[in-house]
Amino acid sequence: MMQIARPLLALVLAAALLLPSCRKPIPTAPDRDSIAGTVTAFHDALAKGDRRAALALLAPDAQILETGHRQTREEYETEHLGADIEFAKAVPSTRGALIVRQDGNVAWATTTGRSSGTFNGKPVDSENAEMMVLSKGEAGWQIRAIHWSNHSHGAE
Repeated sequence: MMQIARPLLALVLAAALLLPSCRKPIPTAPDRDSIAGTVTAFHDALAKGDRRAALALLAPDAQILETGHRQTREEYETEHLGADIEFAKAVPSTRGALIVRQDGNVAWATTTGRSSGTFNGKPVDSENAEMMVLSKGEAGWQIRAIHWSNHSHGAE
């Protein structure tokens, strides 16, 4: 019985050690720097209060999803962009590593971060998650969709 168990154990251990090396690595997005630059430029535009620059990065058919609501680009421009600019200017935020994936002329970028400070006289301390979907056209990379979510990390 022990003679069979040892070779079987050796085979199981070898398989366990070799299987991870058989997985294909996730390739780096060929246009990673340009895609990341678009995402960063959008956040920079919000922080600087530059509505025109922020809107220029959103495709005409962009969708923005946040707190269970969906807005078109036009709705976002008229109903919520101003508040996002004020928040970005007032509350310091840190973003974690930006993960970028690309399939041809479509890319998606995800990140998490934290916002801590005061907004409209109320303390803010939240963890945030963001996903942007981008597409590449003649004008370069544009944001087609944004999904933001967050949860309070204490005081509200």
